[in-house]
Amino acid sequence: MLTKTQKKDMRSQSNAYFQLMRTRRSIRNFTDEPVPRKVIENCIRTAATAPSGANQQPWYFVAVESQEMKRRIRVKAESVERDFYNNLAPDPWLKALNPIGTDQYKLFLETAPYLIVVFIQRYGVTPDGQKIKHYYSLESVSIAVGLLISAIHNVGLSCLTYTPVKMRFLNRLLDRPKSERPLMILAVGHPDPDFVPPSLTKKSFDQIAEFK
Repeated sequence: MLTKTQKKDMRSQSNAYFQLMRTRRSIRNFTDEPVPRKVIENCIRTAATAPSGANQQPWYFVAVESQEMKRRIRVKAESVERDFYNNLAPDPWLKALNPIGTDQYKLFLETAPYLIVVFIQRYGVTPDGQKIKHYYSLESVSIAVGLLISAIHNVGLSCLTYTPVKMRFLNRLLDRPKSERPLMILAVGHPDPDFVPPSLTKKSFDQIAEFK
């Protein structure tokens, strides 16, 4: 049984963490200030503490720091985005994106010190080539990404979650097997102090949750 002091400490800690995370914003403009590789490694290690179906840990993270590889990813991504914005996206989708200010140009893919590309391992493969079914892969990797975003913010960095409509080019560029599916790219770095995020609001607690 927790003491009154322990309960008070628990409430205080929960509120402090909430106050920290409520300052998190998606950032599209980064400075060129470098980020220590060990910081990125520790953030990924934190993500890998996530629970997963049958403890199969169906995730793989590629931390891209090479400027040449970041450029190649940007070129491919913008090619996909041009097709999306000009030919594929219906008007309601474009209207929903308008307040965020996104377009086909993805400069952040080159300016961010790191791109963390997250892959879902749809199935495992034994040393002799046999497939191993993975359970709840999407749910498991999604939880891991949540921890990753939290860890990144906790160390004072910013990130942007980015999901091109078509992402298979990442397998080819990063030499990942067909058993893996790209889930998203996280651009990570120090935020440009001159960047002004769009004015957005979060739903109230009563709109997202209730106690029974």
